[in-house]
Amino acid sequence: MSRSSFFVSDLHMFSRRSRADRHLQSIHESARQAKQFVFGGDIFDFRWTTLPSIPATIDASVRWLDDVVSEHPECEFHFVLGNHDSHRDFVRQLDAFAVNQPNLTWHPYHVRLGQGFFLHGDVTDGPTDLASLARRRDRWHEDRHKGPMANRLYDLAIKTRMHKVVSAGLHRHRAVLSRVHRYLQNVGHDAEAGVKHVYFGHTHASMANVSFGGLTFHNGGAPIDGLSFRIVPVHEEQAEALETPAVQLMASQVEKSS
Repeated sequence: MSRSSFFVSDLHMFSRRSRADRHLQSIHESARQAKQFVFGGDIFDFRWTTLPSIPATIDASVRWLDDVVSEHPECEFHFVLGNHDSHRDFVRQLDAFAVNQPNLTWHPYHVRLGQGFFLHGDVTDGPTDLASLARRRDRWHEDRHKGPMANRLYDLAIKTRMHKVVSAGLHRHRAVLSRVHRYLQNVGHDAEAGVKHVYFGHTHASMANVSFGGLTFHNGGAPIDGLSFRIVPVHEEQAEALETPAVQLMASQVEKSS
């Protein structure tokens, strides 16, 4: 019997707004039956962490990953960075951690698995070429921990559902798909290159089987009050990971910020 594959993003773990704890059992259950499981970015949130510091949050993040990856050794895990978990120190620890985990591979911007393409989605925030995305991510490499006052203001935005209004305004449906589609064209992984399904996050707007530009798009939303969230089943026909030289580009950006 063939095993399933899954995609999840935007858990924003360790932030006050996250309700990821309600879905951890489902994540483990999905990984237990999966041949591949893709974490699609912003799994952790260093800017809005409720832990005492970013180093403490990085340590907790690596421990969480270790628990999941080690508990499901027959599942092939892929970790795609998002903007909120693209902190320089986390990237270094993630790289060192993955060396000793045969079933975990991390990717700075995207990964292609057969006819599926997986990315975080913050490419929708600006120009859609890889170099521009790398420059935007560079600003997150040394992102700082927000204090109690900023967190209280964020809590107020969540309670009044302002985050939902802002997200809808910033991430309009067609504009989002158009930008992601252009990014795929720019990195050479569009429909002409054999991609059929695209899985992304960042916008916190759930979508399933939405057609655009000859591709089918999927987004699992985010586990935040007032928003929809789901672990996304991946369409089959997956294969080995295929990437552009994004890892080298990410390494170069991290070194520049050191």
